[in-house]
Amino acid sequence: MGRTSLLRPSRLLPLLRHNNPLQTSSRNAPPLSSLIKTPISQTTPSFLSPLSASIFLLFSEASTLRTFSSSAGPSNIVLIESEEELNSSLNKVQGNSLPAVFYFTAVWCGPCRFIYPFIEELSKKYPHVTTYKIDIDKEGLGSSLSNLQIFSVPTFHFFQNGEKAAEIVGADATQLKNTMEKLYK
Repeated sequence: MGRTSLLRPSRLLPLLRHNNPLQTSSRNAPPLSSLIKTPISQTTPSFLSPLSASIFLLFSEASTLRTFSSSAGPSNIVLIESEEELNSSLNKVQGNSLPAVFYFTAVWCGPCRFIYPFIEELSKKYPHVTTYKIDIDKEGLGSSLSNLQIFSVPTFHFFQNGEKAAEIVGADATQLKNTMEKLYK
């Protein structure tokens, strides 16, 4: 059978009962359940089991705490809240030939949360490049997202000299770094 057959509860439960990471701890580390600050029922999808929900929360909270070494300059990230703001920003970037990155994301997207601290660091390293962060779930963005062919998140559109110079779909830090260096050094 395929890979998903390995994740059946009937195969996982004996392992989890024997070594439940939420109830046991090593000598030097607290149990995982003590690291989770947000109540499970408030922020996790209802289809997750309690163990899966705890792990989901642990990783989502860890991704917000992830830090990188600081580099020169403040972050240059602009939040886009509406279709009007998105269209205005695109027109500004294209009309004035400004260097920019349009970062399409979603709150529920794990890879988006994972890559965001890296995006912040890149925006500090390249302060002359404006990064526009667009949550695809904002009301009214549907037609613009369709026109821009945004079908997955995270998606990055890189603009140079008023034109789209590159696109990356996925949370590939190496590819993001290389694209930024190539376009904006």
